[in-house]
Amino acid sequence: MARLQAYYAEYRTFPSYARLMDLLGFASKSAIKKVLERLEAAGMLERTPDGDWAPSDHFFERTIASQPVPAGAPVAVSDEACEQVMLDRFLIEKPAQTVIIRVKGESMINAGIHSGDLAIVERRTHAQPGELVVGIVDDEFTLKTLGRDKAGFHLIPANPDFSIIRPQGKLEIFGVVVGLVRKYT
Repeated sequence: MARLQAYYAEYRTFPSYARLMDLLGFASKSAIKKVLERLEAAGMLERTPDGDWAPSDHFFERTIASQPVPAGAPVAVSDEACEQVMLDRFLIEKPAQTVIIRVKGESMINAGIHSGDLAIVERRTHAQPGELVVGIVDDEFTLKTLGRDKAGFHLIPANPDFSIIRPQGKLEIFGVVVGLVRKYT
């Protein structure tokens, strides 16, 4: 399975029977067919309407360790069973209403949001004060915390080098940030 996942991750396509024979070390296509049928029975693969093999949702599941790793003092290693999760389903509850936006700038650095991060944004026109939002203020997009006081709604940065944004015209909510992805490379 790991070899198939690695191949798919690199080429974004499922290998041919001939390539699978080489990849998995089998000498016959019938042996490959049996492996693929077992993976289909396990829910890892499925057939397209054209009869081609394709990865199922379970193919993309990853293991979450059963025990959290503390950022403080070390703890003993546990051999408990682990949970499977598909990141797309974990991060995105409403796919038709969700967009991914690349963050640019340093105004939210103290909220743990860095330039280059991917914000998972659920499209909606309403939000509560205190929620992280992508707002449209005076026809310009920005990611900030929504605030409200006697003067009305405003956007609050998470970096003291930046000022609170009070709209000169109007403030619209594009969406609410429901997740964040960062890749360390």
